[in-house]
Order: sequence, then C-alpha cells, then structure tokens
Amino acid sequence: MGFLSGLFGKKEAPKRQLDHPNKLLKGDMLTLDDSFALPAQLRGQQLKVEAIHTYEYQRSQVCEFLLRGHSGTAIFLSYIQEDESYLSISIKINRADVEQIFDLDAFAEIFEEPGKATLVTNTLSAELDAEFGQWLSDEYHQVEFAGFGYFHRQDYRGLTPPQDDNGNRGEGFEGYSLVNNQDTHAVDIEVYEGGDTEVMLTLYRPLSDIRDYWPAS
Repeated sequence: MGFLSGLFGKKEAPKRQLDHPNKLLKGDMLTLDDSFALPAQLRGQQLKVEAIHTYEYQRSQVCEFLLRGHSGTAIFLSYIQEDESYLSISIKINRADVEQIFDLDAFAEIFEEPGKATLVTNTLSAELDAEFGQWLSDEYHQVEFAGFGYFHRQDYRGLTPPQDDNGNRGEGFEGYSLVNNQDTHAVDIEVYEGGDTEVMLTLYRPLSDIRDYWPAS
C-alpha cells in the first residue's frame, strides 16, 4: 500500500519562483548587496514587503513596494523599465530635514514656472551626513514640473485602476522631480490635495543590488 500511495499520492505543489522584483508579493523578503556604495539603511539589509502601491499616470503605471527591515525605516522600491532597467529606491524626509539639507528659497523655486529649478545640497552636520550623505548629490536640476497622477494603496499590476470618482480613483497629486547630472540621485516631491507634501531622496541602482529573494510561500 505504501508503494501504491507513493505512486498515486498527491505531489507537493512546486514552490513559487521568485527571482525578479516584478514578482514580489506582500510578505516576501529580499536581501540587498552589502556594498559600501549603498547607504547604511540599505547595505546588506534583509527587507520585507509590507505593502504594494500603484502610481497611475496618464500613459503609464508604476508599482511601488513598501519595504521594512530591522530598523523600521520605510524603504520604497520600484522597478523601472526604460531604455535600461534599474531600481528606484527612496526614503522620505520630513520638513525639518528639508530645511537643513537645502536652501528653502531655492527649494521653493521648484514649484514656480517654468519648472527649471537648480538645487544645491547644503554642507551637512556630521549627524545628517551619516544619515543622508549617500542619499544625496551635490547638485540637482529639475526634470518634472506639476506632473499629475494618482496614488493607489493597492497592487494593480496587469490591471487598470478604478476610473470612477466614488472614492476609488486614488489620491490625486502633482509630481516634481530633480536629478543630478549622472542620473544616479534624485529628489522627488508629491503635493496632494490640501497641500500635504511628501519629499523623497531617491537612488537609481542596478537590479544586481538585490542579492537574494525569499518568497513568503
């Protein structure tokens, strides 16, 4: 009977193959490279997918993974496919940090037409440099002005987000972006209805920075 049950018994379902950020699901984990080219918040960290969001634009959608590790810092990861594919990795900074990192008069020009602001990073204190130094470039130039989009707290990969206005349309925002001359660092800003503003420091990194994937199931 044991032989027969071995022949006709149920086979275990194959484990889900996870080898690309596009395949990440909530609960999955990944490990980043331990290179000193990465900031301390990322270097060698094991991060868990806590939530999956969608940015909806007129002609495109971007999936964003909210990751957290042992430090509890929120890390925002997107896989971008253009002429070359790369990772966009961001952290949010608060108003007090913005005031110390940038000149506020120069920062205000980002929101003024024609949207061609230049932003220079201030000399940082030792504490700020340790926390944000590798997230920052010396200088940025503006590449986006008031680009409109919707932010959805849902995963809409392969789907069209709701197009009705009955509370499902997502959170409307205007986007502003600046990049450095090497296209390695960016400052991304989202201004929502009511004036709520999110400021992100962003790194553009190769896909190889993700060393291992750990599927939740």
